Amino acid sequence: MSSEVRRLLVIGIGSGDPDHLTFAAVKAMRRADVFFVLGKGREKSALTQVRRSILDEHVPGPYRLVEAEDPWRDRSQDEDAGYVGAVHDWRRRRADVCERLIREELAPGQCGAFLVWGDPSLYDSTLGILEDIKARGEVTFEHEVIPGVSSVSALAARHRVNLNRVGRPIRITPGRRLAESLPNDDGDIVVMLDAHESFQHLAGSGVWIYWGAYIGTPDEVLISGPLDEVSDRIRRTRAEARARHGWIMDTYLLRLHPDSTDNTDN
Repeated sequence: MSSEVRRLLVIGIGSGDPDHLTFAAVKAMRRADVFFVLGKGREKSALTQVRRSILDEHVPGPYRLVEAEDPWRDRSQDEDAGYVGAVHDWRRRRADVCERLIREELAPGQCGAFLVWGDPSLYDSTLGILEDIKARGEVTFEHEVIPGVSSVSALAARHRVNLNRVGRPIRITPGRRLAESLPNDDGDIVVMLDAHESFQHLAGSGVWIYWGAYIGTPDEVLISGPLDEVSDRIRRTRAEARARHGWIMDTYLLRLHPDSTDNTDN
């Protein structure tokens, strides 16, 4: 039995723009013997193609890419208990897939890589799943994390705003927990994974919103302004984009107490 250690790289590749790759990410990709990709169905095949384009541009010579189907996840559960249970079930089955890939496709002594959207430490399951696999004790490996440009950072950059204001905090929350984050009298809120458009419940509150979808890709859409004025536009744009692409990835910043210098930029 080989005593050589399998090594894994968890590489943040940004929110979609190939130019968001860091030098550290490029160097890490060139160390890998194999790249693992979990596909998310025909509708999101463009995401796999972006990864291939990134590899074609930055990895010299032929590279080995192994694809597997990402397990289906039950997204119908809204209650806390049902939601948490559905996520744990999905993560367990995803860990089964990743464990098989590591065991069967990565020989001892080799280096494999997962290319993760945005930054691996922010609203991504890869690091937690690798820890779950380690805890099972069936396959051993060491792993390293290379940070990337998150969709949150890219959103602020594209809207040309700071995420935080002087002396004030910033909170990041999934859409389903937005109501628990309000009122937030001393800061602003970044909302991710909001399938139910929770911002619409803040009508009349004087909030400003900086919204973006497909950030960093050719399909990028940006809208900002007083929520009462742009909420319907965001909902229409979001529905049209989802119908056109079959999926949507979006996030937004809520500025709860806008400064007089805030202005609509899209």
